[in-house]
Amino acid sequence: MSVDFWRATCAALPGASSDIKWGDVEVWSVCDKMFSLHRLNGDAIAFKVDATRFLELTDLPGVRPAPYLARHHWVSLDHVAVLDEATLSALLHDAYRLVRAKLPVRQRQVLPPFD
Repeated sequence: MSVDFWRATCAALPGASSDIKWGDVEVWSVCDKMFSLHRLNGDAIAFKVDATRFLELTDLPGVRPAPYLARHHWVSLDHVAVLDEATLSALLHDAYRLVRAKLPVRQRQVLPPFD
């Protein structure tokens, strides 16, 4: 598995967009609200998780609380191969869903449907 898999999974989410922030971080957002990021000079990625899964996930080898974002229930993977593709894909979908659900109603209404 590679960063390209992460990027393709994020790009497939309805209304998701990417940009570069802080000079070297690729950030995926929905309506300017971040749900996942990747530092360009490495292969670690970070994403938002449900509060109920935060401790469970950070107990796994290679998964740790994301610096600066852990208080908002973000985890960081040491590299993308820490989790298998199916698990990572499901967690990225959950990250997107969590962020999208917190958007104001007007922003959610203009987004393409998401199941």
